[in-house]
Amino acid sequence: MPLTPETPETPLRPHATSRTSKPRHRAEPLPSGSTLGASFRRTIALGCTVAIVGVTALAAVAAGHDAASADTAPSAAASTAAPEAGAADTVETTPAAPVDAGPTVTSELSVATAPFTGGTQVTVTGEDLDEVAAVSVGGAPATIVAADEGQVTFAVPATVEAALGTTAPVELTDVAGEPVDVVQPTAVVAAGTSVVQPLEGALTGLPEAPVPTAPRSLALTYTSDPAIDAQLGYVLAYWSEYNTAQYPVISGYDCANFASQSLIARGWAMDGSWYLDPNSGAMSPSWASSTALRDYLAARPDRATPLDDTQRDLVKVGDIAQFDWDDSGDRDHTAIVTRVEHTDAGTKVWVGGHTKDADYWDVDTALATGGGTASYFSIS
Repeated sequence: MPLTPETPETPLRPHATSRTSKPRHRAEPLPSGSTLGASFRRTIALGCTVAIVGVTALAAVAAGHDAASADTAPSAAASTAAPEAGAADTVETTPAAPVDAGPTVTSELSVATAPFTGGTQVTVTGEDLDEVAAVSVGGAPATIVAADEGQVTFAVPATVEAALGTTAPVELTDVAGEPVDVVQPTAVVAAGTSVVQPLEGALTGLPEAPVPTAPRSLALTYTSDPAIDAQLGYVLAYWSEYNTAQYPVISGYDCANFASQSLIARGWAMDGSWYLDPNSGAMSPSWASSTALRDYLAARPDRATPLDDTQRDLVKVGDIAQFDWDDSGDRDHTAIVTRVEHTDAGTKVWVGGHTKDADYWDVDTALATGGGTASYFSIS
């Protein structure tokens, strides 16, 4: 029976080949042809292999256990230390609130020129423009007519005639009094136009070079309105020297008659409800009566827009001003607006006309003297 690794200590007895053979030394090798020797060597080799594999597996299990212990050690330490840490040791982060960049203008002025007489409405577009608090043109305050997030519309203030042809800076400020940024308008690429993108940054991975942007400002050029110039020129020429060669004079109440004459000078054409027959001198009530002229203008939104005295900021040179001295509802006097000034204290209006012959009569002085109320028609 071959020996197994379980009985390595049992002495081996080789088969006797003759009676005269001597006992063999334990260290003496067995004959090469011995079956027992080959079986023993195979058994020993198999046992060593099993032992090596077992030790290797045991080492791997031990290493895995040590790694698992190392991975779980911080968690155990953290769970052990957690009860000792107070609530004050907990750090909480709050997301940063978005920064409001403030209002920004991204367009040009909707019109580049406006009559020096004022009243032209101009629009700019951009972002967060509902935060715009004030607009000025050439340093004079302009009235904001409408404003929302995307655009602001303001009325150009009147200026002196000497400003004709000059360029006035347009400035917008926010509620904090800070100037509103004016950036380059967004470029619009026409359909079918090919655009070559720069290789830098997009394809090479190199940092993109910043594109320089020149600071931009807004400006408006004051011009002359021929129609208003002609009307104002007529008023200033005939407010004291009546034009009797062309028009009749209505003694004692020539104010509406003279206002109608100024509208003809402006370029208006007579119609069936507003007229003067130069041959017979016949005239419609709307031509000669302040109350009838009010009713005519109120019925013609294509020619005029009614305004009350709280809307002075919309009044411009060439508009029609009317007064109700006794608050009866009728109109007692008619004049032509000859000057408008917008200031921080409010809007000042001056008028010219007949009966109260004047070229620049302060509306506030007129109301303080005669009482009552003032109203206006913005002429288109």
